[in-house]
Amino acid sequence: MTGGRDGTAHRDAARAGAGPRRGRLPREDGGRAVRGGGAQVVVIAKEPVPGQVKTRLTPPFTPEEAAALAAAALADTLGAVAAAPVDHRVIALRGGTGPWLPPGFTVVPQRGAGLDERLAAAFDDAHRACPLPVVLIGMDTPQVSSLLLATAVAGLATCDAVFGPATDGGFWLLGLRRPDPALLLGVPMSRPTTGAVQLRRLRAAGLSVGMLPPLRDVDTAEDALAVASEAPSSRFAAALAGLGAGVLPAAGPAPRRGRRPSDGSGPAPRPPPRPLGPLRRSGPMTGRLSGASPDATDPPA
Repeated sequence: MTGGRDGTAHRDAARAGAGPRRGRLPREDGGRAVRGGGAQVVVIAKEPVPGQVKTRLTPPFTPEEAAALAAAALADTLGAVAAAPVDHRVIALRGGTGPWLPPGFTVVPQRGAGLDERLAAAFDDAHRACPLPVVLIGMDTPQVSSLLLATAVAGLATCDAVFGPATDGGFWLLGLRRPDPALLLGVPMSRPTTGAVQLRRLRAAGLSVGMLPPLRDVDTAEDALAVASEAPSSRFAAALAGLGAGVLPAAGPAPRRGRRPSDGSGPAPRPPPRPLGPLRRSGPMTGRLSGASPDATDPPA
């Protein structure tokens, strides 16, 4: 994510007194997808234009190659959303559409300056147009599956929010049963503690939060190789191999912590994900969130 602006916790203090309610996310059983429904998924994304996306992949890749990888990651993400059992699918887009956009998505322009504003606006625009719970993701996790998305959607039946942390310290998914711009505005973006600050904001507002597994964002060439090896049947892996990356290595050392969550038409089916088991609900935290704490991600976009 691009840098956000500092701000206050807005309505956090007023809402924090209720204390978070307890809740559990549904579990995946025997490889069967968790049923979702009754919700919508929003993908916040940028048009994959050379020089404007995935700039940290250059070098070793050229701007054109980095944009091709971004387009493949976006196509994988949209494909997973298209396969998820939801009522409505939205892409909040900066730029124009392209061949990577499958049918069945409502396209809305992004609004706002900083990433916190754009995320808040994407939630608000989607919820005003279709008053269902909203799950928002970016375009930096091409390994995401429809099962993970269905689990997030189903979690909003029992939790006020669902949260998918990124291994770099950001977050790759945020779901809200009742979106409120105050939950996002002022959260500093693109910093090593973005995810922690955002999670504290949710807890300080008294929300119950269901936790999803962490995923690795694609920011660097090392990330690209690791994620492609995680999802070898993805469009992203095929695009990376087509650039002459050679045989994809096994995922390297545990990704470094720091920075950000993130910015589909149909590849070969991916291998089934490992059973998720019961997903954790984050425990309560005390105290008010300082809007100035560092934090960040590419949008989930």
